[in-house]
Amino acid sequence: MTDTAAATSVTQGTPAPGDAAHTALDADAAQLRALGYTSKFDRSMTELENFSLGFTYLSPVVGVYSLFAFALAAGGPPMFWWYLLVGIGQMFVCLVFGEVVSQFPISGGLYPWARRLVGKRWAWMAGWVYLWALLVSIAAVATGGAPFVAQLLGFTPGPAITTGIALGMIAIATVLNVSGTRLLARVAMFGFICELIGAIAVGGYLLLFARHHPFSVLFDTVGIRTGGSYLPAFLASALAAMFCYYGFEACGDVAEETPDASRMIPRAMRMTIYVGGAAAMLVCLALILAVPDMNAIISGKDTDPVATILRGAMGDVGFRAVLAVVLVSFVSCALSMQAAASRLLFAYARDEMIAGSKLLSRISPHTHVPVAALLLAGLVPGLIAMCGLWLQNAVSTIISFASAGIYMAFQMLVLGALIARWRGWVPAGPFTLGRWGWPVNIIALGYGVSAIVDMVWPRSPQDPWYSNYGMIVTAAGVLLLGIIYMLGARPYDHGQAPAGDAHLLRR
Repeated sequence: MTDTAAATSVTQGTPAPGDAAHTALDADAAQLRALGYTSKFDRSMTELENFSLGFTYLSPVVGVYSLFAFALAAGGPPMFWWYLLVGIGQMFVCLVFGEVVSQFPISGGLYPWARRLVGKRWAWMAGWVYLWALLVSIAAVATGGAPFVAQLLGFTPGPAITTGIALGMIAIATVLNVSGTRLLARVAMFGFICELIGAIAVGGYLLLFARHHPFSVLFDTVGIRTGGSYLPAFLASALAAMFCYYGFEACGDVAEETPDASRMIPRAMRMTIYVGGAAAMLVCLALILAVPDMNAIISGKDTDPVATILRGAMGDVGFRAVLAVVLVSFVSCALSMQAAASRLLFAYARDEMIAGSKLLSRISPHTHVPVAALLLAGLVPGLIAMCGLWLQNAVSTIISFASAGIYMAFQMLVLGALIARWRGWVPAGPFTLGRWGWPVNIIALGYGVSAIVDMVWPRSPQDPWYSNYGMIVTAAGVLLLGIIYMLGARPYDHGQAPAGDAHLLRR
């Protein structure tokens, strides 16, 4: 039997001795062998836990609370509609990802998937951009969550306190992650439950008891104009929603830790968009309608409108209770991002595509996770966060790369899927789009490129270059370093794992 035939047979479920659970695990192992790998991960993450990992990575609370002030000041109340528009656009991307992971349920996400679709070099660069975007995102989440934690503990946020709390959050996430897949899954589930209940409770309370505006305010631009037009301001306010709507790919980053991954992960990815997007829209809507003084936010007088709204509506005790939920959300978000980054590092190392491959590819025989990769995925974000003690502007510039880098890596995979289709790839996993594959893939690419242009577009010529061109400069730097490393060290010449063969595989 050929590898392709074996993979097809396994996907359909080949009978094997033992109970149903062992049969399914044997089938998963056989499918992975047909794809060229064996795994030492603990395949114990349920579909709901897998979805929870993606949800806590997407984290509607983190996404909305972190950039609510920026987006509302930039575009006014209509910024709310971006949560719907970006959600639709990202769903197209999610569907493409679902087709790919359904056929190639390999841990590490974008890198191994791009490797099979296009080839080693394309995959290496896609993984490189995604890796740095993840590491920066971990630092961004920890740094962004630090002021909320400081308020909860009664401290005044300053560089030292913010940095110390951020390092503490990264350390907590690392300790939890190295404890194993089961603990990761349980913490992700706990984070999901807390965040969803918190979003519904806070959103519902604000809508019922703290409204200051009618629903029609969502169409009120409150006089915001840029060069006589509202469109540039509306486009600028999209960043908050774009920051919120990624994380679904984390469901596939742990593919080798999830039973029946080919079927379960595409569903978990879509659920992440559905549930996470709905929760983000509820929270954002409730906050907008509960704003007591819109002009104070637009003018920049109120720099922390979330705190203003929650304190005014719930009092100090209620505000602190909400902050406790926010703390759980930020820690679980950092935890999920770190898990994704470590699996990507492991995937690189398993294919001998990065320095230190022998160490980074080791799976602990006790916890069944890549401990060295997890430690590195905690160390680098910690160093980035520590720079805030001396170079606050530089850290802000680096962190601004987080969203743009994720979207760039996403579009490398989406474009890779188009290239593979053009070569003759016909998705062969349990989840396929059939005749809709081409149009969905093209729309996903168009949306993603447009989103990247919107994110990096310089909008404030009067600001310092590192602020106005921060995303462009940082993205260019990451790409340049990646190209230099790739051409100099030629990591793509190492390892014997299959590459660029998607179009050769048939049902």
